[in-house]
Amino acid sequence: MATQSPFSWLADAANMLRAKLPADFPQSLTPPPWAVTEVQQRAVLFFNHVLMQEPAARDRLQRQRGRQLQVCWRDQVFRCAFTPAGLIEFITPDASTKAADLVLRVNESSPFALAKTVLQGDKPTIRIEGDVQLAAEVNWLIDHVRWDPEEDLARLIGDVPAHTLMQNAKRAVDALRSFVKQQASKVSPS
Repeated sequence: MATQSPFSWLADAANMLRAKLPADFPQSLTPPPWAVTEVQQRAVLFFNHVLMQEPAARDRLQRQRGRQLQVCWRDQVFRCAFTPAGLIEFITPDASTKAADLVLRVNESSPFALAKTVLQGDKPTIRIEGDVQLAAEVNWLIDHVRWDPEEDLARLIGDVPAHTLMQNAKRAVDALRSFVKQQASKVSPS
C-alpha cells in the first residue's frame, strides 16, 4: 500500500500559486520606487562599510573622486559617485545633472539566470560604456575587495563562535552552489 507524503499539500499549494502568477513572472514584478531607493541606499552603506576595511581600495577610489558610475539592469538604474574619502555616494536619479562617466549594463534579464551565474562564482556579462580607465578601477575593486563577514561577526559574538558559524554558513553555500549546478546540468546538458 502506497503512503502519501505528509508534504503533498506543499506541491498543491505551489501549483495553485504558480497558476495565479503572471506568465512572465518575475520579469513582470516591479518594486515600488521607494523600495528600490531604500535598497540602493542600503547597498551604498554596505559598500562603504567594506571599503572602510580596505585602505588600498580607498586610495584607488580617491583618485576617481567626483566621477560617476551608473549600473543598469533591466529598467533599474543605480547611480553613485566617488568621494574624496575614497568611498561612494548614492545619487538619486533626479539629482544628477551630468552624464555618468561609466555605464555598466547587465545583459542578463532573468533574475534567476543572474542569480545562478553569481552563485556559481562567475561574473555576469555586461556592456561597458564610457571611461575605460574607470572601468579598469571598478573591475579591480570587483576582483580584489571582499567582505569578511567573520570579522564583523567576531566583533559581536567573539572569534570562536564567529568562526564556527561561518564554517557552517560556507558549507551551506557550497551545498547551494552544488545544487544549482546539478539543476542547471539537468535543464541544459552540455
